Amino acid sequence: MIHLHDIDPIAIGLGPVRVHWYGIMYLLGFGIAWWLGRRRIRDGRLPGVNEEAFGDLLFYGILGVILGGRIGYVLFYAFDAFLANPLSLFKVWEGGMSFHGGLLGVVAAAWWWSRKHRLHLMDTVDFVAPLVPPGLGLGRLGNYIGGELWGRFTGKDWGVVFPASDLGPYTGLPMEQLRQLHASGALDPFARHPSQLYQAALEGLVMFCVLWWYSRRPRPRYAVAGLFALLYGCFRFLVEFVRVPDAQLGYLAFGWLTMGQLLSLPLIVLGLAWLGWWSRRQPVVQPAQQGE
Repeated sequence: MIHLHDIDPIAIGLGPVRVHWYGIMYLLGFGIAWWLGRRRIRDGRLPGVNEEAFGDLLFYGILGVILGGRIGYVLFYAFDAFLANPLSLFKVWEGGMSFHGGLLGVVAAAWWWSRKHRLHLMDTVDFVAPLVPPGLGLGRLGNYIGGELWGRFTGKDWGVVFPASDLGPYTGLPMEQLRQLHASGALDPFARHPSQLYQAALEGLVMFCVLWWYSRRPRPRYAVAGLFALLYGCFRFLVEFVRVPDAQLGYLAFGWLTMGQLLSLPLIVLGLAWLGWWSRRQPVVQPAQQGE
């Protein structure tokens, strides 16, 4: 079945004020992380840390996601534009966030917070890792609602037609005309993979279920973070095969390698090293007993 993407990306519009679904998904992701994190704090999963201290960690993490995500996007995906106009770094209304940049931002925030509370950085990272996937999944759902970051043509009798993508002679037509063309079957050749939904399912739902289950028992330091890095790196690398690369970069090599895949390779290597080797030489952090 071929579906025409016909969703208004604006959830609330009050005069000049417009609230996009993408922003709401970010807020929901942070809210879920707060709720899950408080549960883990109450279970003593980060010994010596109370809910107030966790609130500080979440605040720093939010700053890390936003600043790191934006800076990472500019450096990894739009560096030429940045060199031509350094002020483009602050043009957040034009869109552009990088997961890998956001990840570095979160790690930097965790390092700062851990140093303040005299905790091992990786104990903090292991604690945070299971809280991240819901936000990733919701963010990809926000990409889908916004009709951006679509996949390649399916070449089949199924997929999604995105009005903002290349529709050949029908590019730029009003939605009402596109609905009529879709009903007639004229848009069928432009059906694409909904790669945003693939990522939402893999990076969001699957990663959360696996990490939450895995982290329910005490694990060696680096193990949970290693599993997170390995899963995300593999899932992102695979989905990139059906996702259209950023137009300003295209394919980097071999006619298929994308920047997303290139940035995911270090995560795969790091995940394998931490989970399969380094964690075996680390202590197991035991939950604090209730009342401590």
